[in-house]
Amino acid sequence: MFGKLGLAAIPYHNLITMSAVAGAALLGLVILGLVTYYRKWTYLYKEWLTSFDHKKIGIMYIVLALVMLLRGFSDAILMRSQQAVAAGGSLGYLSPEHFNQIFSAHGSIMIIFMAMPFLVGLMNIVVPQQIGARDVAFPFLNSLSLWLTTAGALLIMVSLGVGEFSQAGWSGYTPLTEQQYSPGVGVDYWIWSFQIAGIGTTLSGTNFLVTILKMRAPGMTPMRMPLFVWTSFCTMVLVVWAFPVLTAALAMITLDRYLGMHFFTNDLGGNMMMYANLFWTWGHPEVYIVILPAFGIFSEVVATFSGKRLFGYGSMVYATAAITILSFSVWVHHFFTMGASPNVNIFFGIATMLIAIPTGVKTFNWLFTMYRGRIRFTTPMYWALGFIVTFAIGGSAGVLLAMPPADYVLHNSLFLIAHFHNVLIPGSLFGFMAGYCYWFPKATGFRLQESWGKRAFWCWQIGFMLAFFPLYVLGFMGMPRRLAYYATPAWHPPLLVAALGTAVIGLGIVFLIIQLLVSIKERQALSDRTGDPWDGRTLEWMTSSPPAVYNFATTPVVDDIDAFMEMKEKGAAHPRPDQYNDIEMPKNAPHGLIIGALAFGFGFAMIWYIWWLAGLAALGMLVTVIARSMDDDIHYIIPAAEVERIENERFASWPWSRREST
Repeated sequence: MFGKLGLAAIPYHNLITMSAVAGAALLGLVILGLVTYYRKWTYLYKEWLTSFDHKKIGIMYIVLALVMLLRGFSDAILMRSQQAVAAGGSLGYLSPEHFNQIFSAHGSIMIIFMAMPFLVGLMNIVVPQQIGARDVAFPFLNSLSLWLTTAGALLIMVSLGVGEFSQAGWSGYTPLTEQQYSPGVGVDYWIWSFQIAGIGTTLSGTNFLVTILKMRAPGMTPMRMPLFVWTSFCTMVLVVWAFPVLTAALAMITLDRYLGMHFFTNDLGGNMMMYANLFWTWGHPEVYIVILPAFGIFSEVVATFSGKRLFGYGSMVYATAAITILSFSVWVHHFFTMGASPNVNIFFGIATMLIAIPTGVKTFNWLFTMYRGRIRFTTPMYWALGFIVTFAIGGSAGVLLAMPPADYVLHNSLFLIAHFHNVLIPGSLFGFMAGYCYWFPKATGFRLQESWGKRAFWCWQIGFMLAFFPLYVLGFMGMPRRLAYYATPAWHPPLLVAALGTAVIGLGIVFLIIQLLVSIKERQALSDRTGDPWDGRTLEWMTSSPPAVYNFATTPVVDDIDAFMEMKEKGAAHPRPDQYNDIEMPKNAPHGLIIGALAFGFGFAMIWYIWWLAGLAALGMLVTVIARSMDDDIHYIIPAAEVERIENERFASWPWSRREST
């Protein structure tokens, strides 16, 4: 009845795993207890879990991303501390099997379940407001995307205490992911968490593409869109092009594992290299999927806190488009060492070097924007400046690895680990943290406390250098990646420095938590009554903080690239219309939440071969989709009088005299 699931699936013998499960369960019980104690279940369900408001969905995405950041960083601590103690004859405290699960989970979580929700969350909060829209094009799909992503994340979390996770790495190379080499459920957890979350991401891509193409404010031509909107648009083009490739590759592995087919096996016509090509056809665009939005954030932050229009706006747009196209022409550099011909390697090496050119254009444009600007060194600006310095080093290492002869020497070493962390952490996480600090007052109505934010930044910046720069040295010393223990004493000192760096980053995460708690405590003093705490340049700063559910009482008309700054300079930033109109908005509904819960049940059932549960969950999802499609009562009207009341309250609380004096 329960397939392969039994009590033996719970790793009672593993103290580290069971301690993590107990800690997570205790924290969950505390949260549930607090919600129950304060009688917030009805509020939570009606106002958040079933909400179609893009801003609330964005906040929930970011909460999910921050939770998964804690889980992914916990895995990093375990790996670094294991390598710090497993020197000489010591085997450390992690078995090779457990170590393999940890590094597989770390990569999977940080890319798919931390970076992706973070970027989609920021897009949800900001993009509709930046283009002058009241919502996204498909509010129901937005809710569904959130809960499918959450379902995939929950599967990975459950794998911690029920069964195991994949030992084949986050890339899942065949034949390691075939039944012959991975007969347990670890690979199945990996497959179904990726597939379910990937469907949600693909739906988000379609949703935001339509939103940006069809819902821009009057006058907002493509070359007047904010850079964050442009990078979001190009990101979602990549999502729509690339994620179906991953879906197909994982579907074929699933058929191999469940039905004994041979797409990627060593025999009966299978081809292992076909999987490598399919995975990296998705995998390298995925790098730019998580980096391009951060480039957009840096563009907004640098322009705002330099008090200047972004230098070279047109070249930034074309550079973003060039990166989008070139990102599909470089995937083979991930397997230069796997036997392709010299001509093939030369082509993809040159393509990899070419993609550095538009990236360099962006870097110089940010520097020229700051040149002779009136720079304000706020926390978001700290993250942007830290990115420019650190990312340049990682990008230079990438150009080195783009040369096939150099890659032959360095490919399977810690040099490669240092490089892609040197690109992804500053290039995506620093950007998302800059956006988190920058748009936090817009989403919540109060700013984050600056001093704790700057302490967190410095811990991240210094800790990152300590954690990953020694890996470049270890790569040149010949240390391979993915080692649970080693017998070369010379590798031990750099690994101790790397472990120290991980601890410093951990302190940065603690400071981020303190910053949030202190900011909540001091929210009255940090409140933003203007809606424009940074003297922003784009339309989202035209709304209140937090915005009304409808964002804009009247649709703005755009005449310039920095639309809101242009309105402020003309004295027309906050027009009072002669007459307000009724506004139609989508009703909250539970269908997305229900489908997400059923998708989790379906994935869990497929992992453990509980066929009856899988069938019921699939039927439940079908019935829920049909029920949603037959529901015609999906909108409600906000009367013009109510809109006028909300806007009058907003204007009454506005500190006009202070604002005009500045």
